[in-house]
Amino acid sequence: MMRGLKRHFATTILPALVLVLALTWRQSDPGDLIERVRQGVFDQYQRLAPRVYQDVPVRIVDIDDETLARTGQQWPWPRTVVAELVANLANAGAAVIAFDIVFAEPDRTSPAGMLKLWSGLADGKQLAPALAQVPDHDAVLADVIAQSGNVVTGFVLKTDPGGTPPGTRASVAFGGDDPRLFLHCFEGSVVNLAPLEKAAAGNGTFSFSPGTELVVRRIPLLLAYNPERHGCTSGPLEKSQFQPALSTEALRVAQGAKTYRIKSSGSSGELAFGERTGVVSVNIGQTFVPTDRFGQIILHFTPPVARRYVPAWKVLQPDYDGKEVEGAIVLIGTSASGLRDLRPSPLNPAMPGVEAHANALEQMLLEHYLDRPDWADGVEWLFVLVLGIVTIALLGTAGALASAVVGATAIIGTFAISWFAYIEWRWLFDPVTPGFAAFAVYLSGSLTGYLRTEAEKRQVRAAFGQYLSPAVVEQIAEHPELLRLGGQTRDMTILFSDIRGFTTISERFKSNPQGLTHLINRFLTPMTNIIEAQGGTIDKYIGDCIMAFWNAPLDDPAHAANACDTALAMLARLAALNDELEAEARAEGRIHAPLNVGIGLNTGDVVVGNMGSEKRLSYTVMGDAVNLASRLEGQSKTYGVAIVIGERTRALAPDHAHLELDRIAVKGKQEAVTIYTVLGGPEMRASDAFRALAEEHGHAIAAYRAQDWPTARRAISRARAMEPRLLELYDLYEERIMHFEANPPAAGWDGVFVATEK
Repeated sequence: MMRGLKRHFATTILPALVLVLALTWRQSDPGDLIERVRQGVFDQYQRLAPRVYQDVPVRIVDIDDETLARTGQQWPWPRTVVAELVANLANAGAAVIAFDIVFAEPDRTSPAGMLKLWSGLADGKQLAPALAQVPDHDAVLADVIAQSGNVVTGFVLKTDPGGTPPGTRASVAFGGDDPRLFLHCFEGSVVNLAPLEKAAAGNGTFSFSPGTELVVRRIPLLLAYNPERHGCTSGPLEKSQFQPALSTEALRVAQGAKTYRIKSSGSSGELAFGERTGVVSVNIGQTFVPTDRFGQIILHFTPPVARRYVPAWKVLQPDYDGKEVEGAIVLIGTSASGLRDLRPSPLNPAMPGVEAHANALEQMLLEHYLDRPDWADGVEWLFVLVLGIVTIALLGTAGALASAVVGATAIIGTFAISWFAYIEWRWLFDPVTPGFAAFAVYLSGSLTGYLRTEAEKRQVRAAFGQYLSPAVVEQIAEHPELLRLGGQTRDMTILFSDIRGFTTISERFKSNPQGLTHLINRFLTPMTNIIEAQGGTIDKYIGDCIMAFWNAPLDDPAHAANACDTALAMLARLAALNDELEAEARAEGRIHAPLNVGIGLNTGDVVVGNMGSEKRLSYTVMGDAVNLASRLEGQSKTYGVAIVIGERTRALAPDHAHLELDRIAVKGKQEAVTIYTVLGGPEMRASDAFRALAEEHGHAIAAYRAQDWPTARRAISRARAMEPRLLELYDLYEERIMHFEANPPAAGWDGVFVATEK
């Protein structure tokens, strides 16, 4: 009964608790992890299907690197040059001219500024009367701005105190909750010189929303300024001032509108059920703009478009015809690399900041918006709940496989629905967190079956883990200081051996775990004896896997050759063990499933010694050579051979009968290595039969790398008849040749195989 309760807990109660925790975590989301994952998915959507550019009257006059080079002037330019730029745009018929630049300090090249520089010179005093007659450069720019009548100056809002922004030239009306409760709030600003600000038709901030994320994804239409409302969480709300964004103000001036109308939760027609859910929309003249709760729009970027840009040097030409900017909202900004106005976006790691405002204006003119509906969170929450309940029900009835199929189908379907909603309706639904929650529920239930198999492996590990190699015991008896933590670097050979298909074998012993333990003991005992007889040290047993090494703690100059002899002896003993098991199965009327192993050997410098804590030590090895040995053992499945060895092992055991398998970049490593198999010892290597095999095998490998497929096939055919243990290897190469005949390798192919599995 107790066992049944535990199984019920594992398959039903535990997944249900995981589901509750997933839902709770999703609602609280500490650290905004879900939001970061969600934004990463939405960024990928934009990369796969960005907004298609449509030619609307929005242009960027770009102070780019070419402009700086052509004009020969560093930034900041004299304000007279800026005035010339504005005048040319106004004469060309630009609807609005908006600066993504702030002119916070007087022009140093103005007459007054130059007099300060020359005040100590005699010539400076003589020039003073003449310079006094020259108009101030800032005044010249202010006059041109006033005459144009359609210029919007830009300013900066900042989160630290200092500076008073100009506020909006238009009135602000709102329905429902006060939008200043939701708008991002700032406490300071960097503004333009007063004459420039006063001469402008409008003033807008080009600041983005404050936050830790650097990627530009949203543009606020309106912001709030309140030096007494720290972090927008304290202080008198009524003192908060509305501050329009640069793009918002440019669109208002273009329409000649006098009012911003904001709709918030609680307004007519908005169901908020008493909750303050935030801003709903902003009307800019005749343009209705739906927003998120903070009064922002989600930017739907286009790829870089040359037509959107007009280089500033071109506008400054005396014969500029202005057709590109006629009737357009013109943003003056910079893409010059040295002016530091480059920001990452989902499509561009170094996007000029002004391009975000251009995208926002284009979207507002086209009425093209990305939207994450208010009810999206509820739909996603409900999906997690339904999918979790279905998965739990299937785990208790249909089993892990059916649950995995349904869960995988549901997760794939979630991504498909999310993608479809983005493409068809421009809705942003999060596919990751529902899928992750469903996977956690599935994993918590189905993992118990795997853990039961691992428990059986742990029984084997516990039985053998208490014993050390006799060589290690002797060494510690003579040198007790070895019990201290620490290690030394040595050149060693490492062996990994693993039973193929152990999970399948375990399933046959579900009702007889003692039988599984007995079987593994019968395997590990003789293999351990062989390893220790050849001077090896057992590092650990990992279930059915054996890890061993040579040349520590005792010196073994022939460690590579001894490891190769061990691997061959293990295969011979396994064949005898399979004969015994087959005879027993036949006597008991059972079907015999033979044991098969894969063995990986690698030689290199590693750290060996007592690792762990002061209370529990383990005499073990660590290093890249150890990891590679493990990877080579895994590749024995790929190449259909029992033993795979590395280059250095082969070099230190030259008398063994080894053949090259491939040049491979194993999983987790980029550098390619040559791998070999060992078929026998020195006696086999000296035989005429092996020499003939090695010659044909070498011809096959050389022809394969030379892309001489017919020659490779013929050599493989001859070698196949000589060694039946290599049939799977030659099948593999013939499959590769067939593939490359239909799909020739790219130029520069060097024959290296990149492994995608361990």
